[in-house]
Amino acid sequence: MTKIKAGLIQMSLKGTVGEDSPDTIKKKMIDAHAVLIAKAASEGVQVLGMQEFFNLPYFPASEDVSWYGTAEKVPDGPTISAMRELAKQHSMVLVAPIYEETMPGVYYNTAAVIDADGSYLGSFRKVHIPQIVGYNEKLFFKPGDLGYPVFDTAYCKLGVYICYDRHFPEGWRELALNGAEIVINPSATTTGLSDHIWQLEQPAAAVANGIFVGAINRVGLEAPWNVGTFYGTSYFSNPRGQIMAEAPSDSDALVTADVDLGMIREVRETWQFYRDRRPETYTTIAKP
Repeated sequence: MTKIKAGLIQMSLKGTVGEDSPDTIKKKMIDAHAVLIAKAASEGVQVLGMQEFFNLPYFPASEDVSWYGTAEKVPDGPTISAMRELAKQHSMVLVAPIYEETMPGVYYNTAAVIDADGSYLGSFRKVHIPQIVGYNEKLFFKPGDLGYPVFDTAYCKLGVYICYDRHFPEGWRELALNGAEIVINPSATTTGLSDHIWQLEQPAAAVANGIFVGAINRVGLEAPWNVGTFYGTSYFSNPRGQIMAEAPSDSDALVTADVDLGMIREVRETWQFYRDRRPETYTTIAKP
């Protein structure tokens, strides 16, 4: 299959932190996503990505370790189990990012990849973990240990790179070399921090690696932390670096794009970056 339809969901927080329990917020977020997943199915979407730990608020804005208790097992926890049922129901590949617990005290920022028959294909765990004002992620996440897997889904070869990872070009290249045709980048990023590079960085990665990129961001201001406004504008970029479709900045949205995977060969035969790359000369880049 050369041509597929892909989608992204961006969403504001449902519920109120401190008034609603985390389980209630999870249910509200999953229910709200289920509505847009069904809408995506009605529009023929075959591959769909969701935002960074889509079922929770952006809790790393806090230093409240009680959020450890919201982490789930993958793939057998309740959220991924629910997503597997939806994937099977709609014959849709889903990228479902959640907060993962592998054992008490060990937590990852993880995206599960679910095939169109509901089977769990595997996960990507966020590799690069930031620690800056308002983003206390080192308190909550261990750096990913699964490398840069690419999943052979029913419709395409799919990779994942999560939020802060996108600032590191090495991982994009690893994913592309591992065969990715589409890379989904679930994010949680706010105005004043990265909005000036949001539409530069990922199209540039698409061009440099000859891939399609789906960039997803959250929406709105999340109390009580108010770390900043998540500015949405989720989009798809093609391998030429052109924005194919884009969501608004201030509302829940499903954004879809018709993806012609044949463009990858066309672009790579024009821009011969893989022929001309010289890994034997890159002697410093992989040194710690």
